[in-house]
Amino acid sequence: MLRISYLTCFLTLFFFNLFAQDWQPVKGGLMTSWAENVNPGQVHREYPRPQMQRATWQNLNGLWEYAIKEKGASQPDGYEGKILVPFPVESALSGVKKTVGKEQLLWYRRQFKVNAKSKGKRVLLHFGAVDWQATVYVNGQQIGVHEGGYDPFSFDITEALQGKGLQELVVSVWDPTDDGPQPRGKQINKPHAIWYTPVSGIWQTVWLETVPETYIHLLKNTPDLDQQRLHIQSVVMNVQPGDQLQVQVVDQGKVLSTHSGPAGMPLSVYLENPELWSPNNPYLYDLKISLKRGKQTIDAVESYFAMRKISMEPDENGIQRMMLNNEFVFQYGPLDQGWWPDGLYTAPSEEALVYDIQKTKEMGFNMIRKHVKVEPARWYYHCDKLGMLVWQDMPSGDMGGNHWSQRPGVTDGTERSRTPESEAIFRTEWKAIMDAFHNFPSIVVWVPFNEAWGQFKTVEVTEWTMQYDPSRLVNSASGGNFYPVGHILDLHNYPDPAMPRPRLFGKEQILVLGEFGGLGLPIENHTWQKKDNWGYQSFKNADDLLGRYQKLMEALKPLITQGLSAAIYTQTTDVEAEVNGLITYDRKKIKMDTEQLKQLHLQLYKIFPVN
Repeated sequence: MLRISYLTCFLTLFFFNLFAQDWQPVKGGLMTSWAENVNPGQVHREYPRPQMQRATWQNLNGLWEYAIKEKGASQPDGYEGKILVPFPVESALSGVKKTVGKEQLLWYRRQFKVNAKSKGKRVLLHFGAVDWQATVYVNGQQIGVHEGGYDPFSFDITEALQGKGLQELVVSVWDPTDDGPQPRGKQINKPHAIWYTPVSGIWQTVWLETVPETYIHLLKNTPDLDQQRLHIQSVVMNVQPGDQLQVQVVDQGKVLSTHSGPAGMPLSVYLENPELWSPNNPYLYDLKISLKRGKQTIDAVESYFAMRKISMEPDENGIQRMMLNNEFVFQYGPLDQGWWPDGLYTAPSEEALVYDIQKTKEMGFNMIRKHVKVEPARWYYHCDKLGMLVWQDMPSGDMGGNHWSQRPGVTDGTERSRTPESEAIFRTEWKAIMDAFHNFPSIVVWVPFNEAWGQFKTVEVTEWTMQYDPSRLVNSASGGNFYPVGHILDLHNYPDPAMPRPRLFGKEQILVLGEFGGLGLPIENHTWQKKDNWGYQSFKNADDLLGRYQKLMEALKPLITQGLSAAIYTQTTDVEAEVNGLITYDRKKIKMDTEQLKQLHLQLYKIFPVN
């Protein structure tokens, strides 16, 4: 056994050094501690789709060839070097750290070998996310084009495969950043203030999956707490007459119930006295789904779900309250940008990805607002497991050209006039995001717009969002131009907490404070840049920062009594020039004592509506 251990260590070091010869992170910038352990041969190896798992998959992350060429040029004859996928090309961890403009294409190439067990089956090629327009080729054949920087997509590449040997995969990416109408969040070609470094190309896991000819393509799980049911919708590819979908509900390894129905048809599962999911009790049930043809199992996947309900009800004063599992729970959490100094959109590792959620939980927050960015599926999986409520923003795009007003009940702001192309891009990607992340119980609020950034046809977009997913609340425009639509009225105010007047505005919509705080503290040797760092109110030491934060918490308490249902503090971490995070950008320093923060926050949850 000892010899095997030595051999294993030797081979691991050998291959690490072999890969390291072709890749090194670009030096000179701010880095996290996890960057030191990034191994090109073992980068983001975790199963990328926790809500629908199969054993037959193959990770394609690692070193690829890359080239940056003029837009319109054909596939390059030669490549410039190696890039570490899935880190965006502008990041240090990609090993490249180059900018790609709207007049250029970013090209990727690698070879792969299909699993020997794939004979007679379909082979699917999956991308977690590519920003923004991706054209995919396998063995010189164009497989498809996908537009959208935040939603996962896949192609069936079976017919393009050639024999049992090496196959060639080529991807070209075009990303105009802020020179185009597409959703792009806080990316900008000239970063400054609250606007950050561009992100282009592959930034989430690339992987292969082998499936049978008839296979489960999609599952949509929706809990119905009042009826004690889980509603399951499925899409089955190449379904045959008589095919059945079998669902088993499993609780801690014990099969509670088994249900079957025609494949592709809705199925409803009853749970007697279900255990409810909440931040204090993040209880998850397992699902085993099998596709049956007679007595034969054609396909099988594993998933999970939670029984939880998000809704609104008026309190005894007639003020609408945000309810979790039919009870009022004050929701308080940080604005979370999801950026990394070394990986930009991509966390250096799984451990890093989980770190921000864990620390947020330890600080006593029960919610996170994911701000104009979408994370990999595993981020939401960890929120499900740890018990963290999530408000999910749609990434902003096509900004400017409209006036922003923050006077609740007075619509003197103007909407953006967007082209039909721009509107179609927004609607397509918003639907794709909602589809991709529907099954994660942690997500309780959808946010189509932020601060009038590209805000257009607010009533129409909000009503569509509410109708498309009635199982969640919709915050039409967080801090944006206000319209009498959606479940939530959301005010932004810096630095002190504030709220819309409940007697005027709380009868129809839930009242929330969508952003406040922004207290800044730059810590030497832990900032993105040496100067021009800023917060909405800046401090020179941690004691003063904590003292001011305590005053914010004291000012927040009476607002909860008056009718405030949720508040969001800016922000989880510093990001580039912003130093108003609870944690430094490199995640090496927490600016205020974690336990003190937790005790301050626990007091907020003990306040209930009063007359």
